[in-house]
Order: sequence, then C-alpha cells, then structure tokens
Amino acid sequence: MIKIIKPQVEAELRTFVGADAYIHSEATSFVFVRNFKVKVTHAYVAGDGPFRAALRFDGHGWLRMEALTHYEVDGNGRLLLAGYDDRGRMNVALHLGKEPFPE
Repeated sequence: MIKIIKPQVEAELRTFVGADAYIHSEATSFVFVRNFKVKVTHAYVAGDGPFRAALRFDGHGWLRMEALTHYEVDGNGRLLLAGYDDRGRMNVALHLGKEPFPE
C-alpha cells in the first residue's frame, strides 16, 4: 500500500459511483462488515491526512471512515483503503469491489 494521494483516491472512488459495490469495512475492536452490497451514489475524500472517505448509497444512508492513510488498487480492481497508526498497525479499513470479497 502507498500513502493516500487525495486526487488519485477520489478518482478511484468515483469509479464506483452509479454502480453496485461490495463493501468490506472494519475498525479495530469496533465494527466488521463484509460483502455488504450497495449502489454507490456519491463518494468523497476529505482532510489533509489522515483522510476521511464518505460513501452515500442507494440515495440514502452514508458510510464514513476516518483516519485513512494508505491505499492500493489490487489485481481484481478492488480499492483498498486503510488507516495505520504511528507504529504501523492497521486501525481501520474500507475496501470496495465490484464482486464479493472472499469469505
């Protein structure tokens, strides 16, 4: 993974707008969601680092993840966002794909 470059991540998120997407999201010790299928209607990145990503889906409802620091697009076209602390430990993750994630 590389450090988030805001314009690049915004462009990658926009590729999911108007499409069905599968979401994997987790925050250490707080929440875990896998293969939640939504139709993404809006996607935003905010902040100067660490970043926040927000997704609006199905014309109603939002998912927002904070403290994101790194990203990559994998070989299957999935956008993988993660937030690492100063000791290199992942604290949050937000992954989007057009196909379900392996279980």
